Amino acid sequence: MPVATVHLVRHGEVHNPDRVLYGRIPGYGLSELGRRMAEDVADWFAAEAEATGRRPVLLVASSLQRAQETAAPIGRALELDVGTDDRVLEATNRFEGLAQVSRRLRDPRLWPLLVNPFRPSWGEPYRAQVARMAEAVQDLRDRAIALDGEGAEAIVVSHQLPIWVTRLSVEGRPLWHDPRRRECTLTSVTSLHFEAGRAVPRVEYREPNAALLGQASSLPGA
Repeated sequence: MPVATVHLVRHGEVHNPDRVLYGRIPGYGLSELGRRMAEDVADWFAAEAEATGRRPVLLVASSLQRAQETAAPIGRALELDVGTDDRVLEATNRFEGLAQVSRRLRDPRLWPLLVNPFRPSWGEPYRAQVARMAEAVQDLRDRAIALDGEGAEAIVVSHQLPIWVTRLSVEGRPLWHDPRRRECTLTSVTSLHFEAGRAVPRVEYREPNAALLGQASSLPGA
């Protein structure tokens, strides 16, 4: 396996005072705290590059506003253009647009959407998310190596659920899970290290903005 690293970055906090499950709805950009998170994770990547001597050579984000706004300062810090790749979009969700979703699920009219949590029945199948994310990751890994040789790095700014199920798949764990137990906080970095002699990448998880998370509002899946 070619040696390379692809960093999966979740976007920063979104301005969402009504706590809507916004999914792919346009117009949801970063809050003031989210913009600070984006700047801080950009500084973190720049410091990592300085310390390791390895600078990422590719940067892509989903087309959603919150991902693009998180990627922009990373691009400035690393002098990279931000590409758009909709293989790393947020998952589709039939509850998209609803506020206070946990309360709304008491409505029997929504119960048919909950019939199969293993798929899940309310949105894009987990396996479909893994497939498109894996395709994007492998493509970016190969492009980065073509640009910078063995050990090249790329950055993807994506969303909590696609990142989390990608990690579960790499680690050989079941894709079905409790959304409240995802280890993928705002502007966290889930790094997939492709290493010689390994059939699957090694996962490394870091939280550059751990000190800010207590101030943030975050919906599972958002």
